[in-house]
Amino acid sequence: MKLLEKLAVKLSLTKAEITLVSALLGFLVLGGILKNIRSIEKADVQVKKVETARYREAEVDSLISIATADQASVQEDVMKGIASGKSSSETPKRASQHSSEKKIFSGTISFNKAGIGQLQKIPGVGPVMAERLITFRTAQGGKVHEFEEFLEVKGVGEKKLEFLKKYFTLE
Repeated sequence: MKLLEKLAVKLSLTKAEITLVSALLGFLVLGGILKNIRSIEKADVQVKKVETARYREAEVDSLISIATADQASVQEDVMKGIASGKSSSETPKRASQHSSEKKIFSGTISFNKAGIGQLQKIPGVGPVMAERLITFRTAQGGKVHEFEEFLEVKGVGEKKLEFLKKYFTLE
């Protein structure tokens, strides 16, 4: 108590005023500590959200697997070319004809019943976009009712939506 009395005399304050100031300073320090703890908790929640988003979208993995598959098919074509004794100039022609034949599609398909392979036949829809569309359809309960719902799919904007309307029916 002697310390409190000395402080009261030096500051010209009563004991009650010093007690009140001490309590207010204590609450100020406590408030700063609580605010810091809350900001740490918010940062932790945001880090978890980012991690789940990163692992949810496995685009990088799918692109790597596509590149690996393409590399394997190129190696197979080279091996077949070597085995059959064809010249290297004939092999690229066959590969370019194959890729142009793949994307020729006319007509419409029922989106609610289509598989990934059918979706990939549509020009501009690759394996990643087809997977996104299938995932979106599954999230919608297996059925899409309106074309505007496709705008929720990553990579589908107004232009892409108008393009997809030509090929999809929502039966």
